[in-house]
Amino acid sequence: MYAREVEVGTLYIVATPIGNLEDVTLRALRLLREADCVLAEDTRHTRILLDRHGIAARPLSLHAHNEAVRTAEVLARLEGGAKVALVSDAGTPLVSDPGERLVAAAAAAGHAVVPVPGPSAVLAALSVAGLPTACFTMLGFLPRRVSARDAVLRRFRMAPDTLVLFEAPGRVAATLTALHAALGERPACVARELTKLHEEVLRGPLSELALRFAASPPRGEVTLVVGGVTPEAARADAEADVEVLDALIRERVAAGRSPREVAVELSSQGRMRRRDAYARAIRARGGS
Repeated sequence: MYAREVEVGTLYIVATPIGNLEDVTLRALRLLREADCVLAEDTRHTRILLDRHGIAARPLSLHAHNEAVRTAEVLARLEGGAKVALVSDAGTPLVSDPGERLVAAAAAAGHAVVPVPGPSAVLAALSVAGLPTACFTMLGFLPRRVSARDAVLRRFRMAPDTLVLFEAPGRVAATLTALHAALGERPACVARELTKLHEEVLRGPLSELALRFAASPPRGEVTLVVGGVTPEAARADAEADVEVLDALIRERVAAGRSPREVAVELSSQGRMRRRDAYARAIRARGGS
């Protein structure tokens, strides 16, 4: 007796325009026409693209609030051998958009998950920012809570990576100010309304861009690109930080704290490795 051959469905992750509706690949259009099901974050938004290119598909919604339920429905379709296309409102799906749960579930179930590359606000902004592109980190939208946001930014204070962020237009000035406070002065780029009629790309130091947008908040979709720390700045910052920490260690030791207590405190704050802090506290106690 032969095992029954099961046709495995395919989930296509289809990049769509970030503004200009002409920025879509021939392959993406073909697959959207052939798909048994098109999933979209906002069906009204996707309908505009489909109508522009004469595609009759009726998209189904998949967003943050229904992804769990919709994933079960899509898996059933894939089990039947369906071709399913996932798009976001703009650009490449899953980049600060829904879809992670669906992709993980489809892959775990053994279905083919196929990328259909195309437009990306991240890469578009990087390409015109005038900043290093060999190593970059995409941060998406920063947390709204100040403590959570600052915790994220502290991780990149000494990183050479170029940083890419998304931000709502009304929060651009505040975010640029927070970036300057957390990272120090850095070269940066504000890319607004990329590929659209009112596209604008502004470059300059973080502090100058923060002042500019505080006086005149931008409109439309905004992508921020921020340069990483330079080797010279990293060395200067590290030397200054060591001096500050040594003064703090001497202060704690003079106040009667044990080397172990000082080491635990600094390591728990992420400011110094425990063994390094312990060794410096021992030296400080011996010299006091």
